[in-house]
Amino acid sequence: MTILSRVIAGLAMLVLVGCAGGNTRPDASIEEVSRAAYVHNGPPALTLFTMINNRTGAGAHTSLMVNASQRVIFDPAGTVRMSFVPERGDVLYGINPAVADFYASAHARETFHVVIQRIEVSPAVAEQALRLAIARGSVASAQCAISTSGILRQLPGFEGITSTWFPNRLMESFETIPGVQTRKLFEDDADDKSIAVAQFERAVQGQ
Repeated sequence: MTILSRVIAGLAMLVLVGCAGGNTRPDASIEEVSRAAYVHNGPPALTLFTMINNRTGAGAHTSLMVNASQRVIFDPAGTVRMSFVPERGDVLYGINPAVADFYASAHARETFHVVIQRIEVSPAVAEQALRLAIARGSVASAQCAISTSGILRQLPGFEGITSTWFPNRLMESFETIPGVQTRKLFEDDADDKSIAVAQFERAVQGQ
């Protein structure tokens, strides 16, 4: 394969896989993420988000919300960022109910919908997922599904998850785990997610 062919193949992979990234803000400090820690009173759980193109059906992004000793979202190469939600190593902290709901809503728009798959797990499994997400660190563009599947495959009961670069394949594999509950979120907001983020931040600041 020629160098040009490799470049073209790489660009094609980025288009197919999604997770284009683009977030360049610096990591929050340990002190900032510690202050922001949010403890959710629901049962320990893992929630897989898959963003799907409404026109083509292709998976565009994968992320994982973990409810353990604190609730976070592992959002590898993600682009929905809020000024008051600290991020360190592609992990978003302080995921209270309002932030969790907005995170899903911001990804659901006229061009994409979100498949939300949730499963309750033991406290030990949830805590292991939290540690793995924090330890994983920042993820390069187009590696959202492979990095998320890599975390899941290390958890007891999730060893059979497919190791894949493709969000849809990970979604389908996650669906086979007994106990997974699935819902889909459709909205008709404009395609520019930054508009929704700005509106949400104004609403929070106005409280």
